[in-house]
Amino acid sequence: MDAAPDHDHDATLVAACFAQIAARGWTRLSIPVAARDAGIPLDAARRLIPDRFSLLMHFGALADAHALKDAPPEGNAHDRLFDVTMRRIDFLQAHRDGVIALLQAVPFDPLAATLLVATTLRSMGWLLAAAGIEATGARGGLRAAGMMGVWGWTVRPWQRDTSDDLAATMAALDDALRRAESADGWLAGGRRVESNVETPPGDVPFTAQE
Repeated sequence: MDAAPDHDHDATLVAACFAQIAARGWTRLSIPVAARDAGIPLDAARRLIPDRFSLLMHFGALADAHALKDAPPEGNAHDRLFDVTMRRIDFLQAHRDGVIALLQAVPFDPLAATLLVATTLRSMGWLLAAAGIEATGARGGLRAAGMMGVWGWTVRPWQRDTSDDLAATMAALDDALRRAESADGWLAGGRRVESNVETPPGDVPFTAQE
């Protein structure tokens, strides 16, 4: 019988890795152990996630894909950006304990922290584009940096939000978007762009702590 394709193992391996992070911590994560726990052949695991830092980028790409799929074509910029950002939060929520354990460890891992900060800008640009806000050029770079601040403002209360509906998280996101808009108009001034956004190429980490 032929081996199952890698995409059949993708979500299972990611879930096993974050379950292990929740139980053992970020620095003790072993991809081979997670693969064995999940019943995934080691050769398939190696192709998908060869090391811990690849897991960060792979998880981030999956989170972005979840956020970008069926991006809302209607509504004002604030509402569209709120929607795609909460979609990304929902993906984190599915792996909540492991993500929180990771975020607690990142400040003590300079390489992981540097990787996340550098690549989160790219991820935020995709969220802006999905919401129909121009995210190219110098002004787009500034908007992406502003969106990274919005993301950080949202992720911090999410870590404490144990409600089923994530009401506190949604309130924090709404407040952060309004603050960004009133601060310099970068959200209100966004030019509507093509809303049919495809999954971003490459790997995009899912968050960064400030």
